[in-house]
Amino acid sequence: MADNDIKCQHACKNTCATLNEALRRETAMVRFYESVLDECNIPEVSSFMNELVDEKRKVILRLIQKLNEIHVRSQTLDGIASSFNNVDG
Repeated sequence: MADNDIKCQHACKNTCATLNEALRRETAMVRFYESVLDECNIPEVSSFMNELVDEKRKVILRLIQKLNEIHVRSQTLDGIASSFNNVDG
């Protein structure tokens, strides 16, 4: 899949397809870097790759946090909307 094959679906309710795809790709990169680390015997390269893994893990954590925020916000809004729908008028 080319980088420009990603299209926002604009219909996400309590999650975001774009953020989920970014999470999937970042996770794949961490796996790739870790596999390179397993094969590398040059300390300088190994150290550099470890830094990249750490940076990617931070990005993954931020993506997960943002997805959780979106989910919580959506649940809150659903709860508010349902409380209005349950009011006898």
